[in-house]
Amino acid sequence: MFSIPTLVSLLLLAVPHTVYADPCVAFDADFNLLAFGLNGKDWNAGKQDTWASGSATDITASGRPPFDGTGTTCYLAQFFNAIYVLNGDKANPSNLHIYDATSKSWTTQKVNAGKFDPASFNAILDHDTNVFYAVSHNEMYALDLGEQTAAKAEAVSWEDVGTTPYASDYQPVMALAQNHVHFIDVPGTPAGSANIFVIHFAFFQPDAQAYPGANGGPSFPASHGQTASFFQESGVQQEFAFIPDDGSATYVVNVENNSTSTIPGPSTKDPKAQYVASITALVQLDSSGAVSFVPYKQGDASADSAATWSSVAKLAAIAPSSASTSGAAGSTATGASATPTPSTFALEPGLQPGLLGWDETTRTPTV
Repeated sequence: MFSIPTLVSLLLLAVPHTVYADPCVAFDADFNLLAFGLNGKDWNAGKQDTWASGSATDITASGRPPFDGTGTTCYLAQFFNAIYVLNGDKANPSNLHIYDATSKSWTTQKVNAGKFDPASFNAILDHDTNVFYAVSHNEMYALDLGEQTAAKAEAVSWEDVGTTPYASDYQPVMALAQNHVHFIDVPGTPAGSANIFVIHFAFFQPDAQAYPGANGGPSFPASHGQTASFFQESGVQQEFAFIPDDGSATYVVNVENNSTSTIPGPSTKDPKAQYVASITALVQLDSSGAVSFVPYKQGDASADSAATWSSVAKLAAIAPSSASTSGAAGSTATGASATPTPSTFALEPGLQPGLLGWDETTRTPTV
């Protein structure tokens, strides 16, 4: 039977349907800042010394994911100038999306998840091996992407590496440096120390590594937070930033000299923010879509401690209207382009997890 529409029903029809997006940010191999899924499109904000003014370039291309997943994350495969996107499609959460930053094209890689839960994990992408390491429900998984800059016809698979030695209720905080996965806020591990998984030997170190504050300063707290690894001009990452959920400070951990330095915390205190780093900047994408950064120079404690967070002005006009910028655009350090050389270090035949020790001084395994 036909019914006459009511005023309320007509008003409901007139209300636009909101499509919720979960954007992410990443750098390409030349350290141009890329923002994906920001206000429905993808953008190239260029190098760091251009962020204070001008407009970002629209790089939206066909084949991209909808960026409607929960906790979408982006990772740079530096040797191949590819961006890998996890959890970018709510309808197909196991898929991996690949953006070839050279050809500016997208492909979608089918992935066999197995017992890996794409709705509950934390992950890093190893610099040298191009393998994802992720913890999902206290289990460590690996996803080997070889030299992929585009999807393959056959599916790739998450492989079960083994159960972590940490408590089942641990919410993993993971950071990459020197081909080691660092775990922060592990129950029972004191502030200023991190537990370590040695990637090349698939080995959890039995003892935590201390990273005391440099020059008598504070080290990082034992708390949940987010991380980002700083790239180098060449070679693997040596430092990572840890930002506690309260945003009170930014702690930079150097795994070469086993120390922690402190730089200002982000202007926007947001436990749901994402972070990404280049060689000379740490970038925050907050949960409203606002993008800001702080310049960084490895080894320059005076400049780093006095640095201030500024809005990436090129992206400020693009962010959703609810986004609030954090500070005015200020001085920047110039980003650099790296020319990395892949490592040939690999897991030796016959070595098994649990049969090795690790010498932090020489950074070599011991039987």
